[in-house]
Amino acid sequence: MTRIKRLLTHPWLALAFRLYIGGLFVYAAMYKINYAAEFSNTIASYRLVPYWAVNGLAVFMPWTEIICGALLILGVRVRSAASVIMAMLAAFAVAIFVNLLRDAPISCGCFHTIEDPISWWTVLRDLTWLGMTWHVFRFDAVLQADQLFLGKLGRLES
Repeated sequence: MTRIKRLLTHPWLALAFRLYIGGLFVYAAMYKINYAAEFSNTIASYRLVPYWAVNGLAVFMPWTEIICGALLILGVRVRSAASVIMAMLAAFAVAIFVNLLRDAPISCGCFHTIEDPISWWTVLRDLTWLGMTWHVFRFDAVLQADQLFLGKLGRLES
């Protein structure tokens, strides 16, 4: 049992999750940034955001995704980036859950505007990514650029 716990809490597993989630969010944001109008239609199809906020959200959300994803990949402000990503993943899961209860025939809009319709697997996928991001938040300690540089800065000041 101790081996399993050590394996599940190992910093190198957190690094693998960090790189995966970071790459995933950068990849997801690239299409949305290039096609903000289509992405705004996807946001509107969820019917959870007031109409006056849809376009702003369609511009703001992908840039937040790409910045947080890049921060995770680079290992800079990992806990902050993971916190923002966890909040986004929780919001995505809730939005999909609500629309599944409504029986809305919409696509996720996660990576492209034309995708398979949302399903319970989409919620499960988002919750899995949420768990991976929580693991990064909790256990990541390997190859964090800000700790490497701040650690050297602290030694120089002494």
